[in-house]
Amino acid sequence: MTTAVETPGAARPQGARGLIDALEIDTRLLAMAAALVVIWVGLDLLTGGIFLTARNLWNLSVQTSVVGIMATGMVLVIVARHIDLSVGSVLGFVGMAMAVLQVEILPIGTSWNWLLSLVLGLVLGAAIGAFQGWWVAYRAVPAFIVTLGGLLIFRGLAWWITEGRTVAPMDPNFQLLGGGLDGSIGEFWSWVVGALFIAAVVIKAFRTRQRRNRYNFPVRPLWAEALVLVVSVAVIVGFVQVMNSYYRPRTQIPQGIPIPVLILIVVAVGMSALTKVTKFGRYVFAIGGNPEAAELGGINVRKVTVMIFVMMGVLSAIAGAIQTARLNAGLNSTGSLLELSVIAAAVIGGTSLSGGVGTIAGAILGALIMQSLQSGMILLNISTPMQPVVIGLVLISAVWLDTVYQRRRR
Repeated sequence: MTTAVETPGAARPQGARGLIDALEIDTRLLAMAAALVVIWVGLDLLTGGIFLTARNLWNLSVQTSVVGIMATGMVLVIVARHIDLSVGSVLGFVGMAMAVLQVEILPIGTSWNWLLSLVLGLVLGAAIGAFQGWWVAYRAVPAFIVTLGGLLIFRGLAWWITEGRTVAPMDPNFQLLGGGLDGSIGEFWSWVVGALFIAAVVIKAFRTRQRRNRYNFPVRPLWAEALVLVVSVAVIVGFVQVMNSYYRPRTQIPQGIPIPVLILIVVAVGMSALTKVTKFGRYVFAIGGNPEAAELGGINVRKVTVMIFVMMGVLSAIAGAIQTARLNAGLNSTGSLLELSVIAAAVIGGTSLSGGVGTIAGAILGALIMQSLQSGMILLNISTPMQPVVIGLVLISAVWLDTVYQRRRR
């Protein structure tokens, strides 16, 4: 019997494929990043250089935070082979509830008014998620039907609790959650946050390499490791620089990173850790891969399903707080059709509608693409009725591309 002997580099792909393999880059995320660059350059040319200004990019980051926060939860919902059509209505209802609490129920002017309303709003979001998850998990009603009902119920309740009135203004401290002139952390603290993230990236890369060496797993070549670190640091520094390049009106004071974007970063990091290093995250992907096998393997599928919807409810509540704070009012129309953008962001980001596949980073990129298109349409003076048309077409295209991708993988 002869034994095959590998020669150095014999099985190593050459060219672009070899570079991608060495860098261990997700080709889907790479394609999305390339598409985002093309969209940004195209919109900048079409808008006469307005799109890529510091002011527009700062506003774009704030707009992306709401969709991005909910998209991270939608990833888990879709990975587990469900869907949530109610997120826009839940955002609007919880946002209105927090506005009513601040303006009409809790004592106005107290230091704890806004904080208590925020906490109660998060509890309400969790309760809504638990309610919908219970119907899906323990009464076997399809998530499509349950959340379609939720879309109608919570949109109606948002109108009912105020009889169509606009509730304003919000507490000044609460308004900071929405960004705005004072809702950012300034130049110095933005660089501090950037430095912390650079340190985190370097430490993570070092520890990952150590663990791989300890267990004799394949590691990146040193040049590839260095290249990934350089690109990561450049992206962080570039982001902070852009945020600091937008000044408050009629001043030379840099705005820095907006508070909603900080919230998005914290949520994204937390959700990424949840999906990658916790039992709960592994259970979600196992259920999405094969629910029957997951149950036979000892996973409490019903409990995990309820927890997924609870998490989605809490994230919708956080997004509702940001949106209400940004508008400085509780409006009945807040969050209308936002579920389209959230679902599209998750799907564009590589979350498969057949379940079992999805990434938090992809969802954030998908949210950025969706909001870039929205911002570009506004700058190009595309009529309001046509904007949902474009979003709908993008959603259809994203699902079609996902279908083609899954077929080719099989």
